[in-house]
Parts: sequence; C-alpha cells; structure tokens
Amino acid sequence: MQKLVTVANPSPLRKQFDYLWPESWPAPRPGERVLVPFGNRRVVGLVTAIRRHSDVDASKLKAVVQRLDDDQPAIGKDLLDLAQWSARYYHHPLGECLQQMLPVLLRRAETPKAATLTAWQLNPEIADLPPLSKRAHQQQALLAAVTEHGQLSKRQIKAMGYTGDILNKLIRGKYLQACTPIPPPPPTADRPLTLNEEQHCAVQAVVGGLGAFNRFLLEGVTGSGKTEVYLQVIAECLQRGDQALVLIPEIGLTPQTLARFERRFPGQVSALHSGLSDSERLNNWQAIRTGERQIVLGTRSAVLSDFARLGVIIVDEEHDPSYKQQDGWHYSARDIAVKRAADWQCPVLLASATPSLDSLYNTQAGRYQHLKLVNRAGQAQAPTLRLLDIRQQTLEQGLSPLVIDQLSDNLRQGNQSLVFLNRRGFAPLLQCHSCGWMADCDACDARMTVHFRRRELRCHHCDARKALPTHCPQCGNTSLIYDGPGTERLELALQQHFPEAPVIRIDRDTTSNKGSMTNLLTDIQQGAPGILVGTQMLAKGHHFPDVTLVAVVDIDGGLFSPDFRAAERCGQLLLQVAGRAGRGDKPGTVLIQTHCPEHPVLLDLVQRGYSEFAQALLGERKLLNLPPCGYMAVMRCDARQLDQAMQFLQQVSHHANGAVPGCDVIGPLPAAMARRAGRYRASIIFQSSQRQRLHQALDLAIAQGERQRRKADLRWSVDVDPLEVF
Repeated sequence: MQKLVTVANPSPLRKQFDYLWPESWPAPRPGERVLVPFGNRRVVGLVTAIRRHSDVDASKLKAVVQRLDDDQPAIGKDLLDLAQWSARYYHHPLGECLQQMLPVLLRRAETPKAATLTAWQLNPEIADLPPLSKRAHQQQALLAAVTEHGQLSKRQIKAMGYTGDILNKLIRGKYLQACTPIPPPPPTADRPLTLNEEQHCAVQAVVGGLGAFNRFLLEGVTGSGKTEVYLQVIAECLQRGDQALVLIPEIGLTPQTLARFERRFPGQVSALHSGLSDSERLNNWQAIRTGERQIVLGTRSAVLSDFARLGVIIVDEEHDPSYKQQDGWHYSARDIAVKRAADWQCPVLLASATPSLDSLYNTQAGRYQHLKLVNRAGQAQAPTLRLLDIRQQTLEQGLSPLVIDQLSDNLRQGNQSLVFLNRRGFAPLLQCHSCGWMADCDACDARMTVHFRRRELRCHHCDARKALPTHCPQCGNTSLIYDGPGTERLELALQQHFPEAPVIRIDRDTTSNKGSMTNLLTDIQQGAPGILVGTQMLAKGHHFPDVTLVAVVDIDGGLFSPDFRAAERCGQLLLQVAGRAGRGDKPGTVLIQTHCPEHPVLLDLVQRGYSEFAQALLGERKLLNLPPCGYMAVMRCDARQLDQAMQFLQQVSHHANGAVPGCDVIGPLPAAMARRAGRYRASIIFQSSQRQRLHQALDLAIAQGERQRRKADLRWSVDVDPLEVF
C-alpha cells in the first residue's frame, strides 16, 4: 500500500496537505522537515501525520521531493503537540506556527553550514612586513590589542569598537592570521546572596513545586531581589538534572541579565533573541535541544524552543505587552509558558512589581499561588512619589522650573537622575506659524515626528521618512514651529542646562546598533554624576544603584486613551519607571509632572499603591465583563479602501452575530487611526463570558471569511486575547 503523509506547509491556508511518500525511503516521522511541491513552487513543510488513506484521489497527489532531516525530526513531539494546540486556540494556520518555531536556517531546504569559530593572532613573520602608516591609528590600536591578548575573536574585536573594515585591512596586509580560538578558562561562579525571609519563603514555595505543574505569581516591588529568587530556584532545578527557561521582555535587558546569570552559572547559559545571527541562534537552539545548555535566557520566541528536559519556567516582568506577538501568529509568550509548564509537568513562575490584571485575577480564582516581596532588598527604601501640578507654569522644553532645580541639586550631590518621556525624536509635530500647515504622513492618519540631528521627518507608524524642510511647502514661510518635546529635544535642552554633566539618551534611535545598549549601560554603571534621558526602554528591570531622582515629564497621554487597558498600562509604566530610583543605599524621589493632579488613577497610585489600584480596575472590568473577567477576540481587516474592509467584515458580522448565544459581536468599526502605511483598517470585536462560546463564534466567523470572495490585496487575521482592539 502506498505510504501517505500529511504535511503542514507555511501558508495562510488553515489546512494541511497529503503527499505520497516514496517506497524506497525510510519510514516517515512526525516533525521532520520535507521539501514538497506547493502550487508552482517548492516549500519546506513538516510532516504532522502518517496516513493510510486520503480524502484526495491518490492519482492527484504529489510526492515529497526530499527529506531534510537525517538524524532526528527537526521538531519533537512536545513542540508538534504545542503547535497543534496553538493553531486551534489562536485560530492560526498550523504551517505558519510550525515555521515560527524553527530557527531561520531550518526553514530553508539547504543544509545549514556548520559555524566555524575563528580567532585572529599576530602573524609570526610580522617583523618582515612594512610598518603600518602613522595615520592608521585604529589599525595600530587593534594590532596592539591582539598583541596584548594573544588572540581575539571577531566578536571580541567588534565589542571593542573596531569595524570589520579595520580588521580586514590587517588581514589583507598579513599582519594577522586566523587561528583556532582557545576557550577561556571558566570563571569562578558567584556565591548565592543571603536571602531575606520573604525571598526565602518564595524560593521554598517554588522549589517545593519542582517536578509537578504549579503556577506561581511573584509580586515583588522594584528592587526587592526577584532575580536572586530566580537564580536560587534555578540552582535547585539544575541539581535535579533539569533545564530552566527564563523569559525577559526586551532585548535591551539581555546584556546585564545574561552577565548576571553567567556569573552564577558559568558555561551553562544560552541566549535566544533577535540580536543573534542566524547561525548563532541555530547553534544555541540545538544546544538547548540536546541538553548541552541547561539555562535558556531569551525574549518572546525563546518560549518556542525545543527542550530536552524542562524543569522550570520563569517569566520576568510578566505584565509587559512585549510578550504578545502583534502580527502574524498572535500568541502570548506568557500564556504559552503556562501551557508548556503544564505539558512538561513543571512549575511556572510569573513575576512583576506591577502584575497584570490577568494574573491577579488568576490568583483570586485560586489558579495561581500568590507570593509577595513587599520590601526592597538590603537597606534600599521605596522612593517617595510626588505629583507636580504644572498647569499655568512656564515649561522649558517640557521641564518645569522645580524639576530643573531638583536635577541641579542632585548633580551637586554627586548622584544620577533619570528623565523619562515615552516619546522619542525631537518633536512630535512640525507646524508652520504663518499658515498652519502641519507635517502629515502621506501614508498614515498621523503626524510625522521631527528627528533634528538626522534632519528628517519620520513616521513612527510606517517608518516613512522625508528630509526636514527649511520652509513651509504650502506658503514658503520659514517660521516653522517644533511643537512638543521628545527625548532628543530633552537631551539637547539638558546638555545646555548642565554642560559639565554627561547626558545619556537611551531610546530606539540610540540603541539600534549592535552593542550600543551594552556600551550605554556600562557608562551608566560607572556611577559618575549625570542624567539619563529615555523612553520605556529604561523602565524595565534595569538596576541603576546611583539613580536617586526620577522625573516623569508627561504621563497624561496614557490617562485618556479609548483603550480599556490604558489605565492599567499607565499605572504599570509609571511605577516601573519610578522603581529605578533609590535602589542603592541612598533614598529616591520621583517627580511626576501632570496637568491632571486630581485624576483618580494618579491619586490611587501615589496614595494607595499598586495593589489597591489594580483591585479597583478589576472591579470595573467585572462590571463590564471585560478581560480578564470575560473573554475577547478581534478579527482585523485591512485593505486599500476603507469600504472594502468594512464590507468584508460586515458580511462576517452578519453571519456570526447571534449565531452563538452568549457571545456578542460588535462592529465592524474603523480603527482609531484608520489609515496606516497606505492601508485602511477595521475590526470586529467578539466578547463572551465563556471561552468555549467565544471560540465557537470565531469558528463561524473564520469559515465565513474563507468563503467570501474578496480582492487579492485584502488581508484579515484573528487575534485571541488581544492587548489592542485595533
């Protein structure tokens, strides 16, 4: 009998395809990669099942072209089961889920080349070579560095700040030659810190849950020593011979977190994040799969790694929206982590100073065990929060006189300050003072942001760019107004106010180059008096022991968003950035500028703290049956014309509305910013108090969407448990 296999191909189609399996080949294995014909091209798919019969006549079936995995399937049973569950829960094509689980190099038909480790040393015959030019300062410096260290890898050379061009000139001149790198001796592991009573209780609770599925929420104020709890839990996990997965929300946190983990567990930590090359990511992924590396530290996609023996999962800053994939497969890494812990029968520890309402709701329902760290570690004290009423005050580039005075006093005392503004660029608006013209994006319903140093206008929604005009394109007048501050403008203003102090800006613009974030953090950790300026990249998990003053320039924008999650996010962001102050021996102060000092969100946070603030929000959500007290999903559509998207969703809504009792279908509604990157967006919202009914309604809506005839460029997707409605 002819062998048949079912293959999941990377395509937007929510179905799998049967293929003939050549008789001469070894038996197929679920999870292995195969090259198959698909339409008029060949794609790399994964075998999901072995079949005896097909619904398609065997004479019409095509044959698998090539097997791509010899030793073992690319994806084990654990990941294959997870992909199939995820495809059902998130209503996403299985083939695309499986593709995202694979490293990039395994998504191709070519066999990945084995990574070769190369270092560079002095050519023994360098004395016979002509001396370098006296003007070749960087080449001379690199040559001296290689002489000092004996050999340097390309990564080490780049970390020192030398470009590939400088290295290549020395190689072409035969001053350097390749050699096999000598691995450095493993450093002595750091000793565990002494735990306080709260930390000890948290560690004992999680360690007591090793070997079984247990869910914990660790609510610890900023600076309470949550990372030390992780490290001691992991040490116990490794003693059992198991692996540990630690998720962090941002790549910017990786260098300092990785360094701390490697000091405690030398040679046992693998990193997985977008900053790695494809070959580095594949090597680390394979080391995790074989069990060679026992600790995995990574961002969102690390939760999709293939493990040998997973023993504990830790999700740091579990409230962070970065854990939710916002395009393609809309999975939540936090929720996938809980699912993986259940599959592996191991504990999962979710941790944050400002836990999500979802996790707090689960503790109230008895699904999560609630652990608390209410005191800062060591002698550090919680910072003092003050609301500054800036109504009718004269602001200088967004800064009130009191904030400027406090920054000056803090510098004189030899301390560091942090100025927080969650808006990068120089100014969010460029306007003509004569005729009122404003710099709008041609492709979005949005203003373009001024980036003064680059002399350009940039849309932060579609990344469109234009040269910064010197005169108004409408009336020709040169009186252009830069309205509102951004981090770049704040940096310049602070440099003018405090010319003797270093001003370090950290945002997406200053950290785009590889290694730039590490270099900036190193400068900050030196402890010299100075001022940090940055966006929310500074609010997440960084430890700045010399920062004693935090100034929040503008928090009001988060108080009036139409998004029902706006208050929660505003409170979390405010307390996270406030937590950067006073983490060392010196007390900290947080100044919050606002035009709304009587706003209940701000008053609750400053006067009552996060726990009571969160409970009040949960009460509101329960009244309105909003997540986490109810269940929600969104079907989004975008097209070249708004009426095309609205008509498509109208048909879906008409079919699904009322079809499942207990599930409300709202819309279609255009997005608050309907046009983005030249396309118009609209949504349908599904709400229900029962998860099962929500998924039934989604099944009907998806079936209707797939049946509809539509223009080829119309796109639609489903987002289950969305963080954003539009």
